Amino acid sequence: MAYGLIGGAGVGFALGGPLGALLGALAGHALDRLLLAPAAKPAAFSVALIALSAKMAKADGVVVPAEVEAFREVFDIPPEDLDAVARLFNLAKQDTAGFEAYARQVAQLFADDPDTREDLLDALFHVAKADHALHEKELVFLEEVARILGFTGAAYARIEARHVRRPGDPYAVLDLDPDASDEEVKARWRALVASHHPDKIAGRGLPPAAIKLANDRVAALNAAYSLITRQRRLA
Repeated sequence: MAYGLIGGAGVGFALGGPLGALLGALAGHALDRLLLAPAAKPAAFSVALIALSAKMAKADGVVVPAEVEAFREVFDIPPEDLDAVARLFNLAKQDTAGFEAYARQVAQLFADDPDTREDLLDALFHVAKADHALHEKELVFLEEVARILGFTGAAYARIEARHVRRPGDPYAVLDLDPDASDEEVKARWRALVASHHPDKIAGRGLPPAAIKLANDRVAALNAAYSLITRQRRLA
């Protein structure tokens, strides 16, 4: 599945909901170069990433250059299309629709695709931590988006642990209890690395630059496994 922004009021209408309304508001702008796919789901992912990033920036109160660059890495925006995406970003910041409405629409469209919902959440974390800090308002925002997308409790903790370092973190990354056996730890680590391998992410059609997210996931999994094994050797 190729996630590309779709231009034009017609496609915005086909997408429907708050994301479609947001996209339709750009009718009349030159977005031909961004016309990458005619389907609603790819448009929803792309527009949701832009819209939710904008709402997160509004919640935090400031957009730093590192966050803009991180957003460009995830979305893989050609230089000639930056103005069009910036217009959509600014429209989303000003839109009266709350971020919850955007997240609910994504949750509905990808109800049977938890991997893509997780991709979106990882992308938002990637943008939020680009300035080497996750602020309290950003964490509250991300946790609520995660809840709407269906990630609560241990499921959310596992995703957050890839980006936020907390006590007990390595076990949270692998979604394991600290009393898991060595064999269980190794099996879980291998299964997660296979599941989040960059080749698998690329196969789902994410932009090439978004493979960085998969590399970050695997790096976090490897770091967690290494820390657990070191701690157990020392014990």
